[in-house]
Amino acid sequence: MAPRRKPADRTRGVFQVDWPLFGELSRALALKVAREYDPEIVVGVATAGVVPGAVVAAILGREFHSILVSRRFHAESPRETPAIFGAAPVEVRNRRVLVVDETCDSGETLRMAVAAIVNAGAADVRTAVGFRTGTYEPDFSALETESTIVLPWDEDLLASDA
Repeated sequence: MAPRRKPADRTRGVFQVDWPLFGELSRALALKVAREYDPEIVVGVATAGVVPGAVVAAILGREFHSILVSRRFHAESPRETPAIFGAAPVEVRNRRVLVVDETCDSGETLRMAVAAIVNAGAADVRTAVGFRTGTYEPDFSALETESTIVLPWDEDLLASDA
């Protein structure tokens, strides 16, 4: 008899990340990248990918920029979809680029950011995330989990709302 699979809509746990763990995961992610890829520029996906992107860029000693990919709600669709706001940094032209985001589930946001950076003339583009939470496989990830991630800056915002 085949093993039973868990239902796809199972409840995910919550994984709270404090600042020291965030630092260690960022360091681990930067080391993974450094072993296999030599980006000339790091681009963080704004808004949540800016902090890990800047940290990875600092660890690698690389130039940092950001690209704004945000979520829009469409009345005809039951979910939000990512959209690029603004242009990709012009500095990516003819350079090796690492695109960094905090989490990656379906990959929609990363795919949009990569497409914008490729269209801006990047020579090569790879992706890195702190947390892989779904089926999309970025080139590099620090941790894979099905849990909902609460990052240190999210926790700070939640505490200030209380």
